[in-house]
Amino acid sequence: MPVTLIHAGTFWDGLSNAPLGSRDILVKDGIIQQIAEKIPIPADAAVIDLSDRMVMPGLIDCHVHITLRPEMMGSLWSHSAGYKALLGAQALKAHLMNGFTTVRDCGDMDFHGYTVRDVKRAVEQGLIPGSRLINSGHMLSARSGHMDATGMLSPDCKGWQNNLADGPEEIRRVVREEITWGAEWIKFAASGGFASPADNPVDVGYTKEEMESLVATATQYHRPVSAHLHGDEAVRMAVLAGVRSVEHGAMASKKTLQLIEEKGVFLVPTQYAGVRSARFADSEEYWESIGNNPYEKMKMRMYKDVLIANAKNLAESKIKIAFGTDMGILSYSVNGALEFGEMVENGISPLRALRAATSVAAEMLMHPELGTLAPGKAADIIAVRGNPFKDITVMEKVSFVMKAGTVYKQA
Repeated sequence: MPVTLIHAGTFWDGLSNAPLGSRDILVKDGIIQQIAEKIPIPADAAVIDLSDRMVMPGLIDCHVHITLRPEMMGSLWSHSAGYKALLGAQALKAHLMNGFTTVRDCGDMDFHGYTVRDVKRAVEQGLIPGSRLINSGHMLSARSGHMDATGMLSPDCKGWQNNLADGPEEIRRVVREEITWGAEWIKFAASGGFASPADNPVDVGYTKEEMESLVATATQYHRPVSAHLHGDEAVRMAVLAGVRSVEHGAMASKKTLQLIEEKGVFLVPTQYAGVRSARFADSEEYWESIGNNPYEKMKMRMYKDVLIANAKNLAESKIKIAFGTDMGILSYSVNGALEFGEMVENGISPLRALRAATSVAAEMLMHPELGTLAPGKAADIIAVRGNPFKDITVMEKVSFVMKAGTVYKQA
């Protein structure tokens, strides 16, 4: 790969409390070699002038569903694995162009195969352009739980899903199967949800014994565990069972948020998909604009006040927040960077929101080479015009994207 020298007008490393002024960044073989106020231009270097922009680490979205779209919610059974793979390729390119150089898929929607694994391979082999992909396999669920999609079928249709498991023994078997087929994380539905037809957000998906069996099995194979969670009881049970990340956590009480903080568990709040819907829950125009899911609309109206209050409680906590959007539940016509504005709207500081998508996300995912800019780190670099510490909405207009030393977008 060619040597590249980047002139950054303003530089933020993913950790500092504020931008650090102008810097030069030297990149070779996909790795940052040097960062200094002034670096002599090597004879064979390509020079990229970003002196009118703020340069920062490539963004990380810790919660996406590349094989799902909102308009598919009622027709999950009618789409082939091949079609879902094409959706995945489209999604990863969109993420990359919006500045998200790494994403974690939090639930393969191919209920018979392992499509996310195949899309990940296609990116790694250079067959398609896209974000670096971390694969959580399928979202494990109890029968009748959040990810049991057979409720969308007629009772006389016998649907089969590879992600359904009940009881410690079956859970252990399914966890091992997910790992066999490439799962880097294990994800499970510890509570009900909003967008699903047959459960409630306050339902508890698994017993204490089942959660502990799942976490113990994943731990034996050195796989971290994330849990889809809304209701307070389920959040508390999953945290005590040993999950590394809480996904959503939208109805966790102050006491449970304190437990999350004490245990050092990460929380991925996905507020644009959740708190924003709660804020507009009574607007028919809003629901029509996002697909009019009748289950979600009914449940959001039921729990909207709790979601809005708990977003404020989260902002006041010291929990390690990692950035996630729930794209796939959200339309891919939406720029996932809108999550930044929603977080700030709900009381999270711009600095905390930006760290959530860079250094904190990398810490949660256990990828120390990502999320910060320093010598020896991956050359995942983006640039924006303006200062997101003063106006977070500039994150919605990423104008330069480099992933592992290769430029994919340059205005």
